[in-house]
Amino acid sequence: MQANRTVLITGASRGIGAACALLAARRGYTVCVNYRENEAAANAVVQAIEAAGGEAFAVAADVADEGDVARLFAAIDDRCGRLDALVNNAGILARQTRVEHMDAARINRILATNVTGSFLCAREAVRRM
Repeated sequence: MQANRTVLITGASRGIGAACALLAARRGYTVCVNYRENEAAANAVVQAIEAAGGEAFAVAADVADEGDVARLFAAIDDRCGRLDALVNNAGILARQTRVEHMDAARINRILATNVTGSFLCAREAVRRM
């Protein structure tokens, strides 16, 4: 196994993202735990990884915001100097509603996070790989 590998997992403060972060750490990756709002949950994932002997750090960034994505990847560059893997996990769900009740702001926020955010993170990851 190659040493000093780094993975970014977006939306890693809970659920599938947190499970991916824990598994990646067990596989020897330094894990960047990305989160948008819940710092306490992200820190709990970092602490769980560190308690198991792994390395991790948390970075707040909204993947729907290009400036936040640039700052997220700059933090990885500064801390690790490399990026080896990306798990594009961040996504949002909104309470189900009928199409005729959806406004453009809601649709745009979902697409910005779930689609544009994934592409922005992939773009930055590819630039580093």
